[in-house]
Amino acid sequence: MRAYLVRRLVTLPLMLLGISAVTFTLLNLAPGNPAEIVVRQRNPGQMPNPAEVAAMRVELGLDAPVPAQYVRWMTGALTGDLGRSYVTEQPVAAQLARRTVPTALLTVVAFALALLVAVPVGILSAQRRGGIQDSAARLAALVGAAAPSYALAFGLIILFSVKLSWLPALGYGSVAHIALPAIALSLAPMAQLMRLIRASMLEVLGQDYIRTARAKGLSEKIVVAGHALRNALLPAIGATGVHLGYLLGGAVIVETIFTWPGLGQLMVGAALTRDYPVVQGFVTYIAVVVLLINLAADVALRIADPRLRFS
Repeated sequence: MRAYLVRRLVTLPLMLLGISAVTFTLLNLAPGNPAEIVVRQRNPGQMPNPAEVAAMRVELGLDAPVPAQYVRWMTGALTGDLGRSYVTEQPVAAQLARRTVPTALLTVVAFALALLVAVPVGILSAQRRGGIQDSAARLAALVGAAAPSYALAFGLIILFSVKLSWLPALGYGSVAHIALPAIALSLAPMAQLMRLIRASMLEVLGQDYIRTARAKGLSEKIVVAGHALRNALLPAIGATGVHLGYLLGGAVIVETIFTWPGLGQLMVGAALTRDYPVVQGFVTYIAVVVLLINLAADVALRIADPRLRFS
């Protein structure tokens, strides 16, 4: 276990270096002139002249070669300085910190909701394989996995906010506000987890030790809860990092639709205004979070499954 952790911790900085370098390069290759956009925003209603744009490029540090810009950015990032926003002129790190809590809250609630539904439905579907419940669950999982999050979000708004007036469509601050975005964000991982748990449970229920437990006269509830469930949930533990990463990525769309003041909404606004420091900081920050979540999930899987500790 110790050697595994050392290898993973050594590769993390290399992966982050590659992600940040690729992101920085792609941002600089994107069309549009950030200096001109900033000049327009600071002087609304006026056409920027070339001299103003050139002066702004120097002020923003865009006149230097791209490799020099990246080295300067990386040097600051190693000390926690992700630069300043072109638009708000505020530190990027401070903006990301303020937006982290809403996104973390939405992600945790959505993932908890996905588990709350996927685990019992997956187990029940495996126990009643080929039945009506199994067919209905598989169909629902197929629809949930295929439907795009933005379509689900608009459908939920039309049904629960416009037609029924049960829940608010926009805003932040209460349980009612988080309900619709959490449901829209959770449906895809919910469907994928349900299918994963069903397949894992079917495999486990066919093992010899399960047949032995049944031959001893144990009830089906004890067989499932006491013998099969722990091993059936191992693949779901390993997939936790993937699903949490998906939730963080999906939050970009869902937060924008529901005006949820999280990292996703900040990212969309920065992309539309060519606020490259915010976009670069967002991608790097999310990369760090996703890599750490995947590392934690892998460690938890090895703790839960002794066979992986010695492989």
